[in-house]
Parts: sequence; structure tokens; C-alpha cells
Amino acid sequence: MFYEYNGTLISFEFRGKGETNVFLHGWGQSKECFYKVTSLLPKAKWLKVDFPPFGQSGEVEDWTLFTYANMLISLCEHLKIKKCNLIGHSFGGRVAILIAALRPELVDKLVLIASAGMKPKRRLSYYFKIWKFKCFKLFGILPENAGSADYQALPAKTRSTFVSIVNTYLEEYCPLISAKTLIIFGEKDEVTPIYMGRRLNRLIKGSRLAILNHSGHFCFEERPLKVSQLISDFLKEET
Repeated sequence: MFYEYNGTLISFEFRGKGETNVFLHGWGQSKECFYKVTSLLPKAKWLKVDFPPFGQSGEVEDWTLFTYANMLISLCEHLKIKKCNLIGHSFGGRVAILIAALRPELVDKLVLIASAGMKPKRRLSYYFKIWKFKCFKLFGILPENAGSADYQALPAKTRSTFVSIVNTYLEEYCPLISAKTLIIFGEKDEVTPIYMGRRLNRLIKGSRLAILNHSGHFCFEERPLKVSQLISDFLKEET
């Protein structure tokens, strides 16, 4: 199924009965990445969305994190979803945090899996690379393959969207979250290190942090039985 938002086609899957669980994938992934986990969860109503420009959704230009959040809110209104559980991985966690903070009436429970959105700890070498890049840019000499692998893989018109998102930090929004929250992080995650999970846990009042041993950034794919059990037990709890 497709939904049009600001001229962009959004691919989504919406099926089942009961309370609605909304699954939000990470950057560069698609709604299909949650297949293992959702197949192990009790039957419910699922909404899975392909964030553009990934999966079967269209391309975007100059979107921000707020655009993605507003798109999902608009889709929920279109589908007449008044209350849901948000389950977001990595970039999907960014979107989930923003919605839970700014539209609390929409969110019953929140699950953040290896969520991005926390300001990273930087070494001095990082700032040197930034300074060097700016110097090259000032003189009109841009080095080849500048930017991360995620940045390089994107169409040119989508790169400004990526830059905007990775530079939007959400520490100030976390204390606004009132939804009951479960945070799941892999012990060996190098993309969103475990200190980010601990920071989320400190900032979101009453949240619970589960750390999975021998797991990385895609812990929900590496250990689907454990993650699905954590989510299932959490969603069964009374709010």
C-alpha cells in the first residue's frame, strides 16, 4: 500500500487486529528487516513503513527529522490510528523519540532498539578531519569520497537530508517523553555505542535498559528470540 506525503510516495504495510504496533526501521534498511521479530510476536495489528528513499518509497529532498516524524503522524491520522506502540531501530528510534516527546497522546509504549539521536563522543582526530574538509571546501577542492559510507551511498539530492538528520540531537526531547519506555542495546554495538543507551535511560524518566551480550547494532536480527521476548513481555505490562 502507498500513501502520498508532500509529493512523495510512502510504502507501508498495515494488517492484523488489536492494538497497533508501529515498526520504524534504521537508515538504509526497509520494513522487511523486522520480519524475524514480528513473526515471533503475538498476533496484533502491525504498521511497517518504508522511510523514503528506502524500500519501495520514493525519493526525498531537503527533508529533516521533523519531516519524517510529521509524515508518520500524518499516516497514522490517515489510517485512523489514535494510539499505538512505537518500536524504532537506530534512525527509526530518532523518529520515535521525537513523536513520543511532541505527540504523547499518540504513543502508548515506546521501544528503542539501538536508537540513534544522542550526541556522540568525539576524538580530536574527528575535529581535525572536519577542519581539513572545510579548508578544502573553502578553496573549492573537495576530496574524493568525502563523508561516511552512508553519505556516499545516497543520491546527491538526498545527502542534505542525511546531514541534517545526523546533526539533530535529541537529548532535550527525551525528558518530555511520558510513555513507558524499553531501551534495548547490544553490548558490542559500534554504530550506537552502549553509552548512548545509558544516556537515553537516564534522560527518559522511568525507562528500562536491557543490554544484550554478544550483540551488535542489529541485535534484533542477531537475537530475534530474545528481542521478541523482551518486546512481548513489555507490551503485555499494564501502562
